[in-house]
Amino acid sequence: LVRFLHVTAPIDLALDESGETRSYSPEALTRGKELFENNCLNCHVGGATLPDPQVSLSLEKLKGATPPRDNINSLVAYLRQPMVYDGSSETYWCRQVPESWMNQDQIESLAAFVLTAAQKAPGWGTDNL
Repeated sequence: LVRFLHVTAPIDLALDESGETRSYSPEALTRGKELFENNCLNCHVGGATLPDPQVSLSLEKLKGATPPRDNINSLVAYLRQPMVYDGSSETYWCRQVPESWMNQDQIESLAAFVLTAAQKAPGWGTDNL
């Protein structure tokens, strides 16, 4: 986490589109990274999306989705009920993450890791990994 994301202290991430933020500790981001590695890595190596390479987890692609998925609440909403990139229907490429699988704290840590990686990890979600 420190090496690639350069996170050694709590960081603030956008909670919603209004600009409200929440602080996430390095420990929370580490938990999110572990959840990502255990549950998402098969399809999202380095922020790529293997089943649909046109839609990576880069910040640009997260922002461009309908609705945008570039803050904690919107990414959590997506994980709870995955939709295709244009938001027109459900997708079956990504697994739905119910509360019975990951509680709110866990899923927010996962979202925080993805957003931090999208902002800070060299090559995350690009062809240059």
